[in-house]
Amino acid sequence: MTRRELAHWARQPVQVLVGLVFPVMFLLMFNFLIGGGKGIAGTYAEFLVPGMFALTMTFGLDATMVAVTQDLNKGVIDRFRAMPMTNGAVLVGRSVADMLQSLVSLIVMIGVGLVIGWRWHGSFGAVLGAVGLLLLLRFAMLWIGIHLAMVAGRPELVMAVQILVWPVGFLSNAFTVPQNMPGWLGATVEWNPMSATATAVRDLFGNDPGVVGTSWAAEHAGLMAVVWPLVLVGVFMPLAVRRFGALSK
Repeated sequence: MTRRELAHWARQPVQVLVGLVFPVMFLLMFNFLIGGGKGIAGTYAEFLVPGMFALTMTFGLDATMVAVTQDLNKGVIDRFRAMPMTNGAVLVGRSVADMLQSLVSLIVMIGVGLVIGWRWHGSFGAVLGAVGLLLLLRFAMLWIGIHLAMVAGRPELVMAVQILVWPVGFLSNAFTVPQNMPGWLGATVEWNPMSATATAVRDLFGNDPGVVGTSWAAEHAGLMAVVWPLVLVGVFMPLAVRRFGALSK
């Protein structure tokens, strides 16, 4: 199933290229056109780039969701059901291929970050830990997307469902610190799973913004960067596999 999904890359190079370029455009736009380093120690790039790494982990879910719904509607799944495989093999294969593409996208983003002046100051082990946390977040968001795709059922409904994912990305500390927001909104942002990952990877990269939130979640961002994705995977992965299995009944 993973090889099948990877074969689509060669047949759809434009889609793969767009998936790589889109987050780069976001990073360049926020760094050079919008800015926004109020209340941040050091350069804005050192605050923004790790946050954009975390935000990148939510980009491209629509492609995965569309692929799942297209398989459901083209009868491909019916052929897979006749083969000796578990119910989750199709979904797991899709998720592995997506994770590989996410890793490539993250490497591209790190390269662009270095070009615009961002640097990490932690050890190589800390850098690998930060990459691991980012991919863990992606894995969790991926299974949320797969489950929502199974619920939507049709490609044309994916965009409506995808809108639900965007607030998770923008209601975070990827672009600015919660202290610049109204109290209730700042508290919401600090408990956002993406904020936990963004804060944790900033710490691992050695990009200290000089501001630490006052909530328990902000003070324990490293722990929450692991707990949140594991909880989300524990909820949505079984739901997606169960819903997929129910299609054959």
